[in-house]
Amino acid sequence: MKDYMKIYQQWLDDPYFDKATKDELRAISDNENEIKERFYMDLEFGTAGLRGIIGAGINRMNIYTVRRATQGLANYIKKQGGEEKGVAIAFDSRRMSPEFAMEAAMTLAANGIKAYKFETLRPTPELSFAVRELGCIAGINITASHNPPEYNGYKVYWEDGAQFTPPHDKGVTAEVLAIEDLSSVKTMTEEEAVRSGKFQIIGSEIDDKYIAHVKAQVVNQEAIDKMQKELTIVYTPLHGTGNIPARRVMKELGFENVYVVPEQELPDGNFPTVSYPNPEAEEAFTLGLKLAKEKNADLVLATDPDADRLGVYVKDTSSGSYIPLTGNMSGSLLCDYVLSQKQKKGEIPADGQVVKSIVTTNLVDAVAAHYGCELVEVLTGFKYIGQQILKEEQTGKGHYMFGMEESYGCLIGTYARDKDAISATAALCEAAAYYKEKGMTLWDAMLAMYEKYGYYKDTVKSIGLKGIEGLAKIQEIMEYFRKTPLKELGGYSVTAVRDYKADTITDTVTGAVTSTGLPTSNVLYYDMNDGAWLCIRPSGTEPKIKFYYGVKGNSMEEAEEKSARMGNELMAMVDKLL
Repeated sequence: MKDYMKIYQQWLDDPYFDKATKDELRAISDNENEIKERFYMDLEFGTAGLRGIIGAGINRMNIYTVRRATQGLANYIKKQGGEEKGVAIAFDSRRMSPEFAMEAAMTLAANGIKAYKFETLRPTPELSFAVRELGCIAGINITASHNPPEYNGYKVYWEDGAQFTPPHDKGVTAEVLAIEDLSSVKTMTEEEAVRSGKFQIIGSEIDDKYIAHVKAQVVNQEAIDKMQKELTIVYTPLHGTGNIPARRVMKELGFENVYVVPEQELPDGNFPTVSYPNPEAEEAFTLGLKLAKEKNADLVLATDPDADRLGVYVKDTSSGSYIPLTGNMSGSLLCDYVLSQKQKKGEIPADGQVVKSIVTTNLVDAVAAHYGCELVEVLTGFKYIGQQILKEEQTGKGHYMFGMEESYGCLIGTYARDKDAISATAALCEAAAYYKEKGMTLWDAMLAMYEKYGYYKDTVKSIGLKGIEGLAKIQEIMEYFRKTPLKELGGYSVTAVRDYKADTITDTVTGAVTSTGLPTSNVLYYDMNDGAWLCIRPSGTEPKIKFYYGVKGNSMEEAEEKSARMGNELMAMVDKLL
């Protein structure tokens, strides 16, 4: 732990820090605990970059921690000899996002690295696309995705368009950590940056190319053309970046009845209509569902603030109600739809691959097998799906068909290397048109999939544990499960234990130990009989520990019953550890 009172005083005394920062810090002078939280450690620069509460201090998101992160990135780029390629920068609708984006650009320019900064807010997948389109060495995205309004973040992308993975994540992190004196970080004014030729504003030319690639993923334009007047869509960008690109792509594809939730249409970093802008949360859809009932909509779509994740409710005509699809459900539905259309056209190659994260439903395994595609598992985080695409390109082995993760994210093409909610919006509307022509809703299509492949039920439980004590408790829980291996849970017996930290898969019957074949990560995974499974991991973006589990039944009722039994047993065990 750092000497937090000493560093606090340094920030007050050093002329490098601006008046507003010092005023904010003086306001907490009689609150030692708050000073401690802000200064006991550096805001962790991890495998996704930075994410934290906006405010003054080394453990907060502010212009100084953003400059430091960017200086570390610049130092690494120089060591890689990539300074001539430049860096693309995007930002979302959150508080301080435009300011942080500009600070990052100015630090890059001061280091002789060209910064291509978007003129206004843009979705995450467009940043991923821009890195590739402009031939940049890296990308920076200022966003905290779906976190509460007090948060912001800083994501780093590498030249393939994916968030950085080994060795670059470790390389950049080491450079950031090596900067101890914040005032040593380089910066310059916008005028100086423009004069130097190291700063360029980008916008519509990238938008047009990005949207063209999204539209190119459509597999059945004919279905859209037939049903464009019949399908009714309600959409909300949840005060984020999705509004303009999502509406544009739906309009250009031909969908005529698109209604946007007016209260959530405009960007607003305070997210006034929701407690936090997460399309996984029921409350995010309150206003959308109200509008859907008024318009008798077929589906309700919500993109998160940086528009990489898509939530969806679909109409059940038998009851008239709207049913939420989890990320596992909507992703599997899209995967099945896209592959079925490509199969009809003879466009599934012999080496076709479907890629998913290890915590994603086994339903997509069944879908991939049905269409003769290899199922590839990667660690949690879409960057690993991006890494798999790069591997295919470099080796010439494997042909990417679809990638998804349970947290409401998927990617159909390879034009970007991050999940794309703009593309998913277009694809779900397309699928809805296709099934409507057949007299089916998306919910009917989902039920047909369950009948075909089995009733898969997947659940995730999160426990938030904030602050210093919370972090210690998360590690304690992980170590307990490592030292006390599960033998059975919810009536299922464990057949294999995967410890991605130790890089081992242990067969519980034979005792044989093999490698996971994946990078090391603090994750435990339990394979069980009858297709059941459990995975335990700390969140990479929030102070939470997550428990994912899945079962398969012969009916919805059976699957839900099996899932509830497993969940109850698991949480009773976890409660004892809290």
